[in-house]
Amino acid sequence: MPTKGMRSLLFHHKAPSFSVHSSPSRSSISFPTPRRNPSAGISFSDAMIDEIIGNTAVLAIKWDPEASAYAQVTSMFYESKTEAHQFIKSVNDLQKVMQFLVAEDPTSEKLVHGHSLMQIAMKRLQKEFYQILSTNRAYLDPESVSTRSRSSRASVTTSDDEIDDGVVTDEDVRFSGESVSEAEQVSSVAMSDLKLIAECMISSGYAKECVHIYKIIRKSIIDEGMYKLGVERFATSKINKINRDVLDLRIKNWVTAVKVAMTSLFNGEKILCDTVFVVSNSIRESCFTHIAREAATLLFGFPQHLVAKSKNFSSEENIFRLLDMYTAISENWPEIESIFSFDSTATVRTQAFNSLVRIGESVRSMLCDFEASINKESSKTPAAGGGVHPLTQRVMNYLSILTDYSNILADIFVDCPPPAKGLLPEYDIPDSNDSTAPPICHHIAWIVLILICKLDGKAKNYKDVSVSYLFLANNLQHVISKVRTSNLQYLLGEQWIAKYEAKVRQFAVSYERLAWGKVFSTLPENPREEVSQDEARLVFRNFNFSLEEAYKKQKSSVVPDEKLREEIKVTLIKKLVSGYKEFHDTHRVSIGSTRNLASCVRLTPEDVETYLSDLFSGTIAPDSSSSRRRSHR
Repeated sequence: MPTKGMRSLLFHHKAPSFSVHSSPSRSSISFPTPRRNPSAGISFSDAMIDEIIGNTAVLAIKWDPEASAYAQVTSMFYESKTEAHQFIKSVNDLQKVMQFLVAEDPTSEKLVHGHSLMQIAMKRLQKEFYQILSTNRAYLDPESVSTRSRSSRASVTTSDDEIDDGVVTDEDVRFSGESVSEAEQVSSVAMSDLKLIAECMISSGYAKECVHIYKIIRKSIIDEGMYKLGVERFATSKINKINRDVLDLRIKNWVTAVKVAMTSLFNGEKILCDTVFVVSNSIRESCFTHIAREAATLLFGFPQHLVAKSKNFSSEENIFRLLDMYTAISENWPEIESIFSFDSTATVRTQAFNSLVRIGESVRSMLCDFEASINKESSKTPAAGGGVHPLTQRVMNYLSILTDYSNILADIFVDCPPPAKGLLPEYDIPDSNDSTAPPICHHIAWIVLILICKLDGKAKNYKDVSVSYLFLANNLQHVISKVRTSNLQYLLGEQWIAKYEAKVRQFAVSYERLAWGKVFSTLPENPREEVSQDEARLVFRNFNFSLEEAYKKQKSSVVPDEKLREEIKVTLIKKLVSGYKEFHDTHRVSIGSTRNLASCVRLTPEDVETYLSDLFSGTIAPDSSSSRRRSHR
């Protein structure tokens, strides 16, 4: 008979009816020599064929869902795991017999009977497959499956020999020296049962029915999981109508969703799919692709869709949200490539990569806009008391938070050329062991340099030149402090910090000279040198006058940095108080009468120290970097 005619006979849905009789045991039958079919590679005697068909008939009719109400509502694998495995073995044996009969005697009535039995058995296994997937939905959720160790999965993946020898029970999923939870036991047994049924149905030519059930149930679980994670498709027209708080929440939820999806949802589904359909690579790929591809593409398309369509990303603050999204994808990139490694899931990898590229472009653009905003800042109002300018605070807060993402930024700027050679002074070039610092280091150093140049211009807004130097010292000290307490220190390096610390000291010295130089000049180089009474009176009067005049000018000056404030105070006290004390102690008695003394020597050395101790204690607006950092992490 032609092959086409044989296939129509084997898979004809209406087979003749047959009666089921009790089959004799192997021990009561004397088997003749089996016939061998070389092309099939198997051999059976008539008695063996009859026994296999008879044994299959008993179980198939008993569990025929259309034959009894009991079989309709009961699960074979739940009621009797031993009988369920006997059922699987009988079906596998029947399949071998049918393969033998097709080659040996295609017109055999036994072949027709076997095909009818196979249809009944497949309906039963189809029902069992559906019931196990449905009733164990909670135990087969991707999170539970993904947390199970590889060794535990191996321990419940039974081979054909193990099926022949016995039954997988709850005890089979207890590992030596390790106790598992009840949920893990149920999950392991369910996965083992699904694997047995899938292998049996696939080998019997009923892969399509098995796969159809699996795809429907498991895709609904993935879709439900994505919905619970807050991942959903929304119209482009609605993006710009979302307020900032809602947008922030969506992005935070998305970042969490990526982590959960890759560690649990997609990972667990891939493990389950690989376990159940281990017998067929093509079926594994087909099932997983159908179940996960659409959801994963939607998940990884969110950043690209959002950045491309939303007008709410004009604020410089949004760079941190973009970096969070970039981090979420890049940190999970090995898992993305591993889980979606099939050719049919290449669109997922492509979508994730495209989102990375789009985010990277936006980050670079935002940093350029931030740089431009520094250059455009044109306020003429000087910072009170020579304190830290709001621009300095804004820029350094921004950069210090930005460098929390230094590794991500290094990746984003890896192909971006640094500022043109010669634009950065030698002392602004970041440290590097191989003299080739990553481009992001040069970009950050360039932005800081722009800020410093901008501060040089703002220092000219002070009428008192001495305060302009204090302004430069304060602001540069704030820059250094931010560098030292953030990842900026690793991007710019110790050499950069040391050189700018030296500039702070230079500015402080210039301030001291201009603000207090007249006071210093009133004291003789040698305070203990003998002078006339009139000269002593003149020194005291000049010192008192110049000190009070300098104090009036400088009492509103501030030095917010405690370390710098103490350094300046110590220097002033050392130069003024010690010099004045020597002159005071040496020449006070030469002034003459108490009246003359009171009119000439109005300040004691202790009074001078008190004057200086009260300086620079003004405060500035509290640094908001900590709160901003918390809001973006």
